[in-house]
Amino acid sequence: MNRNPKNYFAEVEQAAFSPAHVVPGIGFSPGKMLQGRLFAYGDAHRHRLGANDNLLPVNRPHATSAQNDQRDGAMRFDDNGGSAPNYYPNHPGHPAPTERARGPEYPVQGLVGHHEYRDRDFYTQPRKLYHVMPEQERADLVDNLAASLRQVDRGIIERQMGHFEQIDGDLARRVAEALKKG
Repeated sequence: MNRNPKNYFAEVEQAAFSPAHVVPGIGFSPGKMLQGRLFAYGDAHRHRLGANDNLLPVNRPHATSAQNDQRDGAMRFDDNGGSAPNYYPNHPGHPAPTERARGPEYPVQGLVGHHEYRDRDFYTQPRKLYHVMPEQERADLVDNLAASLRQVDRGIIERQMGHFEQIDGDLARRVAEALKKG
């Protein structure tokens, strides 16, 4: 700091410092305490200040603006993204992952770093969950999925229906029927 705060609450009490806030190219050590703090501090800030704590003037970057899909909710002061979807990769022009943000690699009984997940089976676990759900929960799931999908572009619905088909044909059929009704 280069001065005393003019408004103690706005400039000190609402400050949200986190070891996870680093510039691209700086990585995190494997220390257990640091690893726990990387997510715990952010959780504490969101609980204490709200989901958009990063938009408060004391926490906002001054040299740039955040490029993420976070929007709406408490303390959303400015542009909330309008009617654009708030998730990646379903809308052109939204922020996309970049190689620049990868942290450094370092040896720890082998090479530690960000690596592509080799097991590409994304459907077994949701399939098992769907199969153990009681019928009323399945019906609620279908209703909730259809209600959410009615709000997105046709291309997204088609892509999502492909995922539902790979999870379970019955789930895909029921969601498609619910979309036709609604």
